[in-house]
Amino acid sequence: MSTQPWQDLRDELDQWAENGRIAHFWWRDDDAVKPGPLLERLAETAAGAPVSLAVIPAQADPLLQDALDRHPSFSVIQHGYAHQSHAGPGEKKCEFPESRDAEAMLTDLQKGRERLAALFGPRFRPALAPPWNRIADSLPAKLDRAGLSGLSTYRRANRPPGPRCWIDTHCDIIAWRTTRGFIGDAGAFALVTEHLRARRKGEAIDEPTGVMTHHIVHDEACWTFLRQFAALVAVHPAAAWCDPFSDLAAA
Repeated sequence: MSTQPWQDLRDELDQWAENGRIAHFWWRDDDAVKPGPLLERLAETAAGAPVSLAVIPAQADPLLQDALDRHPSFSVIQHGYAHQSHAGPGEKKCEFPESRDAEAMLTDLQKGRERLAALFGPRFRPALAPPWNRIADSLPAKLDRAGLSGLSTYRRANRPPGPRCWIDTHCDIIAWRTTRGFIGDAGAFALVTEHLRARRKGEAIDEPTGVMTHHIVHDEACWTFLRQFAALVAVHPAAAWCDPFSDLAAA
């Protein structure tokens, strides 16, 4: 493995340290529905780092609640409702597209929120991570009607009016359009370092740098990267993990 991508991140974090700042990271894992060995491996790999588990409400196995009791650093956010595309002709896959009736979307989101709140109690954060990271521009401003006060998409620069807590992810470690495996150290660390540098220079929204994973499809290279990345964040004095939606739990 080339050490350069790792060194670039270390150098950037050193810049944060010289400025007397802490670079906060967060970890979002999508498509969770049930317990099992892969979820346990995710917890082992995180090694105590907080993980925001994006759970699909309509598919959530009640046994997932018992599994998460063993992992107090895990929280739950809402991953759509059924992870079913309602995209119209010419639209990319999307559960909540502009072409869909707004009331139908809000009804699904409210049902999903109620189910996750009932299953996971205070572990649940009323924040939405829409499937495929897509959502109609008109919907974020209405999420409070479904009881949702947080939103997370992927590297969205132009954000329409939305909830008070909109925190994106910035590094998707899966190469969905090609191998559907790990994007590689160079690609992953370029995304992380780019966002950190933009934050430090005031050229990006100052929000925690988000790493997005999908534990149910990881190859070995994904797991290796995540283990090493978590270790680096744990030891660097200018790096720290956070649960970005923790304040929503008591809202």
